[in-house]
Amino acid sequence: MLKSCKPAALASGFLLVFLSVFSGCNSATKEEKATETETAAAPENPNEVSLTDAQFKNSGIAFGQVEQKNISTVLRLNGMLDVPPQNLISVSAPLGGFVKKTDLLQGMKLNKGQVLAVLENPEYIALQQEYLDAKSKLNYQQLEFARQKELSEENVSSKKTFQQATSEYQQLRNRAAALKEQLALLSINPNKLSANNISSTIRIYSPINGFVKNVLVNTGKFVTPQDVLFELVNTEHMHAELTVFEKDIAKLKQGQKIKLTFPNLPGHEITASVYLVGRSIEADKTIRVHAHLDREDPELLPGMYVTALVEINAQTVPALPEAAIVQAEGKHVIFIAKNARTFEMVPVEIGATENGYTEVRLPENIPANAKIVTKGAYHIMAKKLNVGEEE
Repeated sequence: MLKSCKPAALASGFLLVFLSVFSGCNSATKEEKATETETAAAPENPNEVSLTDAQFKNSGIAFGQVEQKNISTVLRLNGMLDVPPQNLISVSAPLGGFVKKTDLLQGMKLNKGQVLAVLENPEYIALQQEYLDAKSKLNYQQLEFARQKELSEENVSSKKTFQQATSEYQQLRNRAAALKEQLALLSINPNKLSANNISSTIRIYSPINGFVKNVLVNTGKFVTPQDVLFELVNTEHMHAELTVFEKDIAKLKQGQKIKLTFPNLPGHEITASVYLVGRSIEADKTIRVHAHLDREDPELLPGMYVTALVEINAQTVPALPEAAIVQAEGKHVIFIAKNARTFEMVPVEIGATENGYTEVRLPENIPANAKIVTKGAYHIMAKKLNVGEEE
């Protein structure tokens, strides 16, 4: 009995093993099918990207077509703020002297007529004394001239005496006038000068409203008329000096509006107008453009770097939302829907951007009504890059 049962037991054992193997194979097949359902097949075209249902749902993809938009071409220029030559003042002393006092600091605000420095020199005393002497002699000689004239007319004195009196009178008058002008250069009022108020000091006054750009002297220093004591700047007529390449110069016209931004003042903007377009080309093939600010701004200072945006030739052009365009290998690309979950990457040329739309030029083989990804293009590009790494 035992021997007759062994074949049946063996057969039963083989049957269990076979069922187990078959069941395992069947389970593996189901898992592979499930995986195939969840993973999109890699497309044959390297420019195509396929997404799974879950990836498409999570990417928030939206579609649209090329639209006709009114977009202005924007020309970007660089330069710096400056002031006209007449607004940059170098202050010197008409007659040398020692700096007795100055309170100026670089960047200090000034008002016209404010005292910049006090200078001292014995020569100031000599000049004032000389003027008072010349003035006194002139008064006497004026009376002598009048007396000699009267005598000459009555033939009491010779004409030679009258001519001599006339010459001396004219010389003294010229001398007094010259000394009077010299005193005025030293900011000394000749009409108020007398023997009681002769001074060894003079004051240097600010000729403008503005700021101190440079202080080039210190107390006790002796300065000559050739020395520059201070550099002052008047910012009331500040302008932008912009650099334009030769190929773009025809795009700029006098009176054209531009928008100025400042790298060192984030968020700060001001408008300006093209005032003058240069007529000479520099060695680097650029031309200078002079633009006047539409309003004064106390936060702006000469020498600040500036970026100018100039809107040129607003026209209707084919455009897409900015989000529809991404970069790949240094090129601008968009994605066009081939079917429900497959997208083709297409390179495009772009132009100006305005109000969230960018001008695009599609390849000739792409129809104008193509179904384009306008939202979620970055997710598709990320998927393409991931697939590329796996391959």
